[in-house]
Amino acid sequence: MKIFSGRSNQDLAGAICESIGVPLGKSGVRDFPNGETFAKIEENVRGEDVFVVQSTSPPVNQNLMELFIMIDALRRASANRITAVIPYYGYARQDRKDQPRVPISAKLVANLLVAAGCSRVLTMDLHAQQIQGFFDIPVDHLFAAPVMYDYLKKKDLGDLAVVSPDVGGIKMAHGFSQMLHADLAIVAKRRMSDTEVETVSVIGNVNGKTVLLVDDLTETAGTLVEAAKVLRRRRAKRIIACVSHAVLNETGIRRLRKSNIDELITTDSVPGSEFKGVNVTTLSVAKLLGQAIQRIHTNSSVTSLFEFEGVRIG
Repeated sequence: MKIFSGRSNQDLAGAICESIGVPLGKSGVRDFPNGETFAKIEENVRGEDVFVVQSTSPPVNQNLMELFIMIDALRRASANRITAVIPYYGYARQDRKDQPRVPISAKLVANLLVAAGCSRVLTMDLHAQQIQGFFDIPVDHLFAAPVMYDYLKKKDLGDLAVVSPDVGGIKMAHGFSQMLHADLAIVAKRRMSDTEVETVSVIGNVNGKTVLLVDDLTETAGTLVEAAKVLRRRRAKRIIACVSHAVLNETGIRRLRKSNIDELITTDSVPGSEFKGVNVTTLSVAKLLGQAIQRIHTNSSVTSLFEFEGVRIG
């Protein structure tokens, strides 16, 4: 087994290797003056079971192209099996044709991964789980919930309510509520634009409770911040946001600084999860991904990684 890394999240790749006692493979990736990417695998991989760690976080297109090129280099070097380890899968929100003459970009990315020579995909907390069906190769879909639980169980949360900030996240919120033995509530929202969200109402009781807002990702933080506003109006005592992928831009950081959210809990699936003026706790998913890589390599089941505290996540 050999593990290589692109440039998008080398710290996470190194932590994965450390967690399972495997050295990070030697490779070189650089950009030509005209912007083209060049990759070279600097050790023998013939007949090897190879894993490439690369989050498709911003700059998304550059990181994706880098991943395709590394996979192609490994395929041409006669690697036996190539697994793309994509902690954060970009383009996941473009998973359906919701208006005329638009692409389904999540499906296109899946096609390109297979065309490049990918044999298998390992990813975490997809925005839409049905994206697994876009692939004609095996996909192992992990959840950050066990890592979040290990942190949350050490905190004094008191009377807790788990809240989904929109209807689409109910399944994820329900899993958290079962793990934490907490009440469940839902915020109904209406999206006004790509960056603006209007919160309509709250279904469930949050009065006097600590609220755990759970979501798979945040970018502009509009959904989280608007949900936090209405939850505070409903007299929530404390508001914690728990997000697997904090792909925050400047708008999102600015909104969080001024928001009612007391703490943002996220993972290192994307680099740079520390934002000035925002109380952020970043948890590592290196051990979780490392366990999955080991099980894939030995052709063992990864099912137990989806089952936690008697609850099947996802």
